[in-house]
Amino acid sequence: MADWDSQFDGVWADESLSDAERIERIDRLAGVWGDNAIALFHRAGARDAAGREAEAEPLYRRALVLGLDDDHRVRAVVQLASTLRNLGRVHEAVWMLGDEHTNHQTSPYRDAVAAFYALALATSGESRRATSVALTALAPHLPLYRTSVSQYAKDIAY
Repeated sequence: MADWDSQFDGVWADESLSDAERIERIDRLAGVWGDNAIALFHRAGARDAAGREAEAEPLYRRALVLGLDDDHRVRAVVQLASTLRNLGRVHEAVWMLGDEHTNHQTSPYRDAVAAFYALALATSGESRRATSVALTALAPHLPLYRTSVSQYAKDIAY
C-alpha cells in the first residue's frame, strides 16, 4: 500500500500537470483498485482541486462509506466539508466539521480541522464562533500570550 500511496503522491507533486491531466492520471491509478476507499478519495481530491466540486462530492461520500484509515478519513471529512461549503451547503459543512472538531480532539489534523471549521462558521455568519475556533487553534503555537489568547477565545465564543 505504501508504494501505491507514493504513486498518488507523485501525481499530486507534479506541478506540470493540468487539472485534466491530473484527473486522468489519478483515475488511471485508481482504476487498478476499483471501488477502493483510498482510490476514491484521491479521485475526489483531483476533481475538487480542479474546481469540479459537484463531481467530487459523491466520490468523497463513497470513500467514507467504504471506510478509510484515520489519516485519510479526517482528510476526506475536511475536503468534503470544504466542497459542501463551496457548493453553498454551508450548514452541512459546519455540522461535519463541528462533529470532527468535537469528537477527534487528539487528531494530528486538529489545526487543519479548526481552520476549515472556522471558515465554514464565518461563511454561515457565525463570525464570533469562527474567531474563537481559530484563536483556540492558534494559541498553543504562540511564544507569548497563550493564556490570554485562550481566554479571549473562550470569552468571545458566543
